[in-house]
Amino acid sequence: MDCIFCDIAEKISEAEIIFENEKFLAFLDINPVNYGHTLVIPKKHYDNFLTIPATELEELTRLTQYLSGAIKRALKADGFNVISNNGITAGQSVFHFHFHIIPRFENDFHMRPRTIEYNTSEIESYAEKIKESISKYEGLLNG
Repeated sequence: MDCIFCDIAEKISEAEIIFENEKFLAFLDINPVNYGHTLVIPKKHYDNFLTIPATELEELTRLTQYLSGAIKRALKADGFNVISNNGITAGQSVFHFHFHIIPRFENDFHMRPRTIEYNTSEIESYAEKIKESISKYEGLLNG
């Protein structure tokens, strides 16, 4: 498998690492949205949010929360975004699950996606499709 994040985790490729333990790694993004933009990864390879086991995701989320606070304090940021892109159309370019922590400052550009408006029948239709999918796979939540 050819994965730059696996190579970074295995110290084959270089990165500016800001945190590491036996399971996870955090390093600065080489194409940052803002200075301090950090990527938090599991060392073990998972393609995306849907393939990482729940227990590992929980640990990674706690670490991301902790690192977000440290980054915010260190850079005196006004806020931050935590983002996970999943799939090409969502902007995922490295297919190794990761969170982005992007420090935000009052005067930086505003990263707001465009919004759409539902009409009444559309919102009901989308809600029904999602509810059907949830009930179909509800057993996965408990097991």
